[in-house]
Amino acid sequence: SKSPLPRQYMPVRYFIMKSSNFQNIDISQQKGIWSTTPSNERKLNGAFWESLVYLIFSVQGSGHFQGFARMGSAIGCEKSQDWGSAGFGGVFKVDWIRKESIPFQFAHHLLNPWNDNKKVQ
Repeated sequence: SKSPLPRQYMPVRYFIMKSSNFQNIDISQQKGIWSTTPSNERKLNGAFWESLVYLIFSVQGSGHFQGFARMGSAIGCEKSQDWGSAGFGGVFKVDWIRKESIPFQFAHHLLNPWNDNKKVQ
């Protein structure tokens, strides 16, 4: 059987995680966890097993990124009471790398080829 490559040699994937409020970002930064909608879970879990996954967080309507983290575990079945019953799926670990508000204008030179080359925001 083939052994998996060490994680440092894996490809890297990036995802923008939109939050409906700042409270969810605060919870994530304090507890090192995140939860997303069930529709996102399959894509994120697939990426986690095949690559290093970095999550870039932004609160909807804020005009800023609130920081970024590395996905630290696959998404499990356990749900968190931290987010109430807002339709979120399982919880997974995130390792925050930078916790800072960064205006979208600082990233306007970045274009997403998988989203019609639209600006990353």
